Amino acid sequence: MGTGITYDLGNITYFANTRYPRSMVELESVRNISVGSSGFLPITVIMANKSVITGELLKSLICSYLAGDDVFSVNFLPQIYISSPFPQVTLDKTSLDYLKNISVGHLYLDSTVFSHIPDGAISVRSNDHHMPSGPYTTLVSDKSISFLDTYRLYEDKYRNFITGSYPSNDGKDSVNPLPSVRSRVWAPLIPVPSRIYSWNDSRPLAGKRVAIKDLFDIKGLQTSAGSQAWIQITPIANSTAPAIQRLVDLGAVLVGKYKLAQFASGSNPWDWTDEQYPFSPRGDGYLTCAGSSSGGGCSVAAYDWLDNAIGTDTGSSMRRPAAVSGTYGNRPSQGMMTLDGVVPVSWAQDTIGVFGRDPISWSRFAKAWYTPALHQNTSITGLPPLSVPNPSAFPSRILYPDEYFPMSNPAAQAIFYSALTRISTLFNMTIHHFNLTATITTASIFPDTHLNWDRLANNTISLTTWPQYLAVAQPLISTWSTHHNNRFPPVDPQIRTLWTTLDPTTFTNQDAYTQALHSRAQSISWFERTILTQSSDTCSDSLIICDENTGGLPSYREQSLNKPPNATLLTTYPDGAVIPCNTICSLFGCADFTIPLNQTPYFSPISQVPEQWPVSINLMVRRGCDMILFNMVEKMAEAGILSSVKTGRMAF
Repeated sequence: MGTGITYDLGNITYFANTRYPRSMVELESVRNISVGSSGFLPITVIMANKSVITGELLKSLICSYLAGDDVFSVNFLPQIYISSPFPQVTLDKTSLDYLKNISVGHLYLDSTVFSHIPDGAISVRSNDHHMPSGPYTTLVSDKSISFLDTYRLYEDKYRNFITGSYPSNDGKDSVNPLPSVRSRVWAPLIPVPSRIYSWNDSRPLAGKRVAIKDLFDIKGLQTSAGSQAWIQITPIANSTAPAIQRLVDLGAVLVGKYKLAQFASGSNPWDWTDEQYPFSPRGDGYLTCAGSSSGGGCSVAAYDWLDNAIGTDTGSSMRRPAAVSGTYGNRPSQGMMTLDGVVPVSWAQDTIGVFGRDPISWSRFAKAWYTPALHQNTSITGLPPLSVPNPSAFPSRILYPDEYFPMSNPAAQAIFYSALTRISTLFNMTIHHFNLTATITTASIFPDTHLNWDRLANNTISLTTWPQYLAVAQPLISTWSTHHNNRFPPVDPQIRTLWTTLDPTTFTNQDAYTQALHSRAQSISWFERTILTQSSDTCSDSLIICDENTGGLPSYREQSLNKPPNATLLTTYPDGAVIPCNTICSLFGCADFTIPLNQTPYFSPISQVPEQWPVSINLMVRRGCDMILFNMVEKMAEAGILSSVKTGRMAF
């Protein structure tokens, strides 16, 4: 491992960071400490917030550790270290009796805290009275004991991660990769810290275990962007993207980086070449994980030990993975979070979202994470400064775009409409049917053209092509050519087709990009005057509902299986629409949340038995109205319209 050791306790494998201990205490007396040949011992640290420690207190604490944490086990109990932030602490006789009953072999007591060290205990001296309670590994020497942060190693059996990671503790805020796999099952091992470490941490995201899309820089880790060639020309990151650093500052722990479509493209599962496409836990295990944030949605759907995952959304890369994995996911308002330290698709269209399983904790995570201090600069978005109010009034109307309905699967449509009826009743909203495609087609959006769809499409091409050309394609192609005798870099088929046919004189210039920014701002201004309007009462008078292009039908990782009427390609959409529904907020800067509702059966050609496919709804509000939508999600959860989803084969 280089900077740590692995060992087994019972049937669980652990990793301990040996290079930078969490804390160290001085041994004042040594009484037959048997540590074996390695010098390492598992240990339980109890930082007691009481001046008198009783057996009942210790029993209560240890029972809470066993019940509330998946890392701690009874195998850490033969050695216990007790300290306290209080002075003059007393250990009464009942505590010694309890420790004897649970067969504690070594009891270490901090002499700077305890007024008396009883016989049989080992006296140590510490200057650290705030080390978190929980399971640790100790390195015992003749004069001191080092406490090492200890992680449970979980198998990534769905192979959704690129690497696990853990904080180096080097005082420089760097992160170490964990280059370890369970070779028998081809699974990366992901280091997960004890939840007990964060129980007394008041920060809003304390202890949240989070996976990060490998598009973000994290100090000490390689950013791959899903490309082996990109790895060869880019160094290990020497700083952490501000969006990710904020997670750390709020108490979250980064457990690893997950797989993505190369350079965050929209490539299909069967077009992945550099790395194997992630596996979905849902249904028969051969369903798609969808867009470029695929590893994030499927890992949150797969693992109880993972709380959240961070991804990006340019076209649909958060919302599609959320829909097909039956998880919560969002595309926030344009400009909501800085993308510094992130490999770009489009500087002006990229956004950053979060996956989760529980609606309330997902909402509260996002509300704590998003901050005006990290809004994108208006020079990047080309839009007015983003204002994110949090008023108590909700939208009064639900806009129902008829051209996208009904869903292809009648059972899914029934689930969808039942939820819609309950939502409208809960918030006293009226449902207004309209045709969004026709509205845009006939509108006066641009002063110089009536070909609205052509202009919107050209804006999108200009806004995505120039950033990728300048920040990704050009440096990779030129550097690779220099070092490999004029060869073109090996990239996945969709990227290769784009880059080899790219005409730099058409869209890859600053003037076209600047013009597209201005034109896009015009279209968003029209949209907010006409469709998602604002009033003095609420941030968004209406919300738009839609389906994330599934039609309620399964979509597979194998191309040949995605044939109607019993399956679908996610790139398809109804004949009466010009664009897929998930493109609306990509075009008009609004906030779009994917919300899982229920599931519907399908017959699997893989397992040859009936399985379950998640059914979701998409809710869109005006740019800047994200908090209104998060508040609505929480109220829907309290009313029983939404619920937590399970991990594994079925979401519900």
